[in-house]
Amino acid sequence: MEKKIGAAIEELPKTIVRRVVKEKLSQCSRDQDISVNKDSLLAFCESARIFIHYLSATSYDICKESKRQTIKAEDVLKALEDMEFPELVRPLKASLNEFRRKNAGKKAAASREKEVKKKRKIEEPTVEGTDGESVDGVGNDDNDEDGNEDENGASDD
Repeated sequence: MEKKIGAAIEELPKTIVRRVVKEKLSQCSRDQDISVNKDSLLAFCESARIFIHYLSATSYDICKESKRQTIKAEDVLKALEDMEFPELVRPLKASLNEFRRKNAGKKAAASREKEVKKKRKIEEPTVEGTDGESVDGVGNDDNDEDGNEDENGASDD
């Protein structure tokens, strides 16, 4: 039973695999709607899983050769070439560049938003309570705690 649970964890989502396969098939044959039966879907899922394992192991080996513990995108690209899939490198690079471009835009927007919030906090005036004292405990009136005149000679009256 343990082996079944482990295999279920490693399975790719069938709905996503089906969508990818059907998209590609519709590009290849625009005039026909091609269906995918359960056995072929299982074969696609298992093939993709094995390919991912192989690509991961090859990328890991390249990473270890470089004396690093983190696999980088460049390791995956090199692994594709080593596995004799050089035709996948160019589209993957294009996808990575697009992802990085979008991600950089999101990061820049988040950074700008963070700066604006920071400025608002700094510029935010002290909010006063109902008794004339500010929330931070520093009084804004001219009298001291007892209602007496301050050192400038101003009175309560």
